[in-house]
Amino acid sequence: QLQACGGGLVQAGGSLRLSCAASGRTFSNYVMGWFRQAPGKEREFVAAIHRRGVITRYADSVKGRFTISRDNAKNTGYLQMNTLKPEDTAVYYCAIDINRAYLSGLDGEYDVWGQGTLVTVSS
Repeated sequence: QLQACGGGLVQAGGSLRLSCAASGRTFSNYVMGWFRQAPGKEREFVAAIHRRGVITRYADSVKGRFTISRDNAKNTGYLQMNTLKPEDTAVYYCAIDINRAYLSGLDGEYDVWGQGTLVTVSS
């Protein structure tokens, strides 16, 4: 299971850090990703991180502002979001891919999902 938290209301230009706590699996064995879904839009890829944390991948829309990381000893992943914009408003989901070693940007290739945490950025 995955449990995401850390969302909230923040002004544009502000920061938030999302956390994703894993249980029931060996977290360090899996690629972890973050996705988001804005109202009326499809879920989209945000970022992904390799099992050991040495390789990351970002959507162009968040590159340079968001940082994905993980602490395998704590079975927890993170998404540090800086310089937030109103268009970052969405429900954010963490997910793990139990089948692949590469960093997929496709939500259909992730197998286990957290419940989502809402991020609202006011202008």
